[in-house]
Amino acid sequence: MTLALALSGGNALGAYQAGAYQALHEAGLEPAFLSGASVGAINGALIAGNAREERLARLRAFWQPATADAAADGPLDSWRRSAAVAWSIAAGRPQLFHPRGLLGTPDLPSLFDSRPLRDTLLHLADFDRLNAGPMRYVASAVDLETGDDVLLDSAETRITPDHVRASGALLPAFQPVEIEGRLLGDAGLSANLPIDAVLTRGTGERPLLLVAIDLLPLSAPRPATLGNVVERMQDLSFATQGRRALEAWQTIFDLKERAGDPLPSVTLLHVLYTDQRREVAGKSMDFSPASVRERWQTGARDMREGLARIASGAVPLGAPGLAVHRVELVGK
Repeated sequence: MTLALALSGGNALGAYQAGAYQALHEAGLEPAFLSGASVGAINGALIAGNAREERLARLRAFWQPATADAAADGPLDSWRRSAAVAWSIAAGRPQLFHPRGLLGTPDLPSLFDSRPLRDTLLHLADFDRLNAGPMRYVASAVDLETGDDVLLDSAETRITPDHVRASGALLPAFQPVEIEGRLLGDAGLSANLPIDAVLTRGTGERPLLLVAIDLLPLSAPRPATLGNVVERMQDLSFATQGRRALEAWQTIFDLKERAGDPLPSVTLLHVLYTDQRREVAGKSMDFSPASVRERWQTGARDMREGLARIASGAVPLGAPGLAVHRVELVGK
């Protein structure tokens, strides 16, 4: 089969995708196509822009997970996470973004300046490999003037760090990026789960296994506090986009079948970061090493479960049409 990855946005939650990729890597699976939105585009650049043997080290260098388990249940852990969010907002994240109040300029309408990310990407990814290597790379963005979705495809244009920055320019936190005369912003404003980039470009003659790694949960327990309500508002504004995209593609395949058209074989393994019991309302700005490590481990666990279901036959492969299988794990 052809293996493709679709990596959604979610800022600091993207460490979950790094762990999920680790599970794929350890299973010896090599993507032929990688589509990313926002932080998914960043993770994707680190994967597509490095030789296989260097990818995990580059992902760790970017995310900097704790070397020992420092997380704990209860109020102390919530306070630690909330303090990490407050610190990111006040001081930024070294090598990724700075508060505009310190280093911003009037021509950059945003709360943070994301230009440090450009140098970090140049240091951690080989853009010659990303553009010419065997793995096709697509970063999603949205045109802020027309509202059109924009796919920045390594098969059609030379991808630079600014293309990746454009995919992650979530307003009003990060400034939009001009690419070839178009002012581009974060794909999460329009299509946070970038499966369209894979499926609109055709699946080829071989069956396709599309692994979509989603960082914001569609379902969650009933909110009990104001912080829970804020968190659900943030999650739903992005997660419902993925649901609608999946429903739209299912309708397209159903119409093809009714018309008697030949159906390609697409198995979509939808791996969701559902186990977010410890997360706080500002989770997307919690870059603390302990939180990063926990998300990384959870992503690896969930992806291993998805691969186990494939190996056992619970997720069948190769049948004509679109089959969607969800992996949503919540620990004890």
